[in-house]
Amino acid sequence: QVQLVESGGGLVQAGSSLRLSCVASGLTVSTSAMGWFRRPPGKEREFVAAINWSASNTYYAASVKGRFTISRDNAKNTGYLQMTSLKSEDTGVYYCAAVGERYRIPYYSGDYEYDYWGQGTQVTVSS
Repeated sequence: QVQLVESGGGLVQAGSSLRLSCVASGLTVSTSAMGWFRRPPGKEREFVAAINWSASNTYYAASVKGRFTISRDNAKNTGYLQMTSLKSEDTGVYYCAAVGERYRIPYYSGDYEYDYWGQGTQVTVSS
């Protein structure tokens, strides 16, 4: 049984930083593409960032590029999203997701490509 558990969300002021973590069990992050999505208040879920299975490439939404960094630690079987220079528009519930098929190259920004999802962690940025 695959589980993804996010943590690290919270209430911060604009300009602050946060690091989200996504601990995986039942799935090996070193062989699976992973992504982060968010759902802003009253809006649909949107792509934030992704990392390919080999961690050789990362992908970002235009709105977060240069401020957010996706990474992972294979030894801890954990993915991360480092967020800096946070803005009020970054507010939302953040979800990590993973592709179930090993070594598959998905369409990274498509949420339909991901087989497993965490429960989400709330990030609130006050201006």
